[in-house]
Amino acid sequence: MLCSSANPGSACRLLVTLLYGLESYLDSTEDSSFLQDMLMGNTLHVLIKLHERLQRFEARRPSPVQDDAGGLARELAEELRALQAKPEVVELLRLLSKPHVQDLLSVHDAVAQKDYDPKLPPLPTLPSDDDEDEEDSIRIVRLVKSKEPLGATIKKDGSTGAIVVARIMRGGAADRSGLIHEGDELREVNGVPLEHKRPEEIVPILAKSDGAVTFKVIPGSKEELEAEGTKIFVRTLFDYNPREDPAIPCKDAGLEFRRGDVLQIVSQEDDTWWQARRHGDTNLRAGLIPSRQLQERRVALRRPEALFHAAGAPKPSADNKEEDPDYGAISGIHIAGLRRSFRLSRKDIRVQETQIRWRKSQILVSKNFPSYQDVVPYSRKPGEPYRLVLLVGPSGVGVSELKRKLLLSDPEHFSVPVPHTTRECRRHERDGVEYHFISKHMFENHILNHKFVEYGEHGGHYYGTSVDSVRTVLAESKVCLLDVEPHAVKTLYTTEFKPYVVLVKPPAMEQLRISRRRARILSGCGEVTPTRTFSDADFEDMINTAQTMENKYGYLFEKIIVNDDLALAFAEIRAELARLEKETNWIPKTWLRPEQFQSYELITA
Repeated sequence: MLCSSANPGSACRLLVTLLYGLESYLDSTEDSSFLQDMLMGNTLHVLIKLHERLQRFEARRPSPVQDDAGGLARELAEELRALQAKPEVVELLRLLSKPHVQDLLSVHDAVAQKDYDPKLPPLPTLPSDDDEDEEDSIRIVRLVKSKEPLGATIKKDGSTGAIVVARIMRGGAADRSGLIHEGDELREVNGVPLEHKRPEEIVPILAKSDGAVTFKVIPGSKEELEAEGTKIFVRTLFDYNPREDPAIPCKDAGLEFRRGDVLQIVSQEDDTWWQARRHGDTNLRAGLIPSRQLQERRVALRRPEALFHAAGAPKPSADNKEEDPDYGAISGIHIAGLRRSFRLSRKDIRVQETQIRWRKSQILVSKNFPSYQDVVPYSRKPGEPYRLVLLVGPSGVGVSELKRKLLLSDPEHFSVPVPHTTRECRRHERDGVEYHFISKHMFENHILNHKFVEYGEHGGHYYGTSVDSVRTVLAESKVCLLDVEPHAVKTLYTTEFKPYVVLVKPPAMEQLRISRRRARILSGCGEVTPTRTFSDADFEDMINTAQTMENKYGYLFEKIIVNDDLALAFAEIRAELARLEKETNWIPKTWLRPEQFQSYELITA
């Protein structure tokens, strides 16, 4: 009775209800006294409390820290025997060798490894009927049904009408059993024939099954999958909720993720739906996610106006559906192509040219709005330069203040590159400290040779930050901080610098009015005073600019910080940079040099 309770506290409520219900039936007989003593006994109450705590513990879905405690204990015992025979060492060895401690460790490992499912005896393979011409034999497959899904999707074969296994979710119950494979035909489920049934009619049959589920299967002709090679990891560049995706084959099989999550791709056999699991997740069952091709096609089909003008393609009209042959992909339908005549009229040629321009615009969207970024694990080695830290954000959001607070927090660890200028050196300034003072001719030569990350002109003089000045800071074994415009990030987005790019965003309008009520912004050229207070127009421009940066360059940003409170934003970025230096992080796979691929495969093996 207690084990069937689903919610913490329900067993206690059930006991109270039972006592009230039996109150009118209890009398002075011996049986009634025994029942009353048992229900009111301390032992039962302790069991109920233990049950409720286990229910709360299970709701948190704990994951084991160590799944081989028995082996760890044996290694410890071997090391202790090699030590000097001190009394405490002898006592610890005696405790570890006791049978009940050994049994406790064994039970712990069995639970940690989830090796407690009942072992079913192998079932014989049934030969096919003599009257049938099928060469393959019918197999009886029995799977133990637990709380998790079976991890397989089914479909109806369009030509034969048979119910076949469409895909096996990696790491799921069906995959772990090794008894059901993609392409297998299902004949029966728990004795119920599946002939003339639709896939949606089979799901309730599985839902009503308790314990073991028995399938009658005809093996498919699909070959076994090849052994897994190098592991594939991607950083997601968009949010995804399978519950809101009308095209996904099975919403329960989908994997929800947020932008910036790192996923391991375990199967790319389906061009439309990949199988992936979240990196570091204890649940090894894979889920469905849109493939790169599907997601980027969806983005392309949104038809942004600016993109059409940039690509030179007119916007397809709603009346002329022929101009948009792949539009069905947004609902999960892939149209391979259109039937065309060998002889094309002028109208047909114009339509074909329009389609070509439209496809070029799709490619342009795919480049500007990628869906996944291939990444690899990276750990900084001793003596290796730190990753360059780039701060990006709209004017007035607080990028300069965050950079200044980082410099003041640890000037021996953080530094900034020395900029170049063509103006004259002032009395209190030193060349190479405040600025590198160079001639206008030399500055323009540097521009032609692409030596500047960014440069501009103010008051008739050039100002700029060179790539060499960034290298100088990194060569001093310091973290180089640099605030740049988003378009300049691509110049430094290389294997050499491995930039960690942070977008600093403003909060909502209401919070901006509160947090910036005393702040000031630089005035425009036509204004008298050099600074002025923020206006609502400034706030709107700040919010819109940040959103434009995120939409256009979001795939470059590894961290997004909302600067609602400067102290909290500083604490957040300071902690993130400390974690970046100590822990393994993820970098684009394109930054990996060829000689590093072998070590990468060893890390992910």
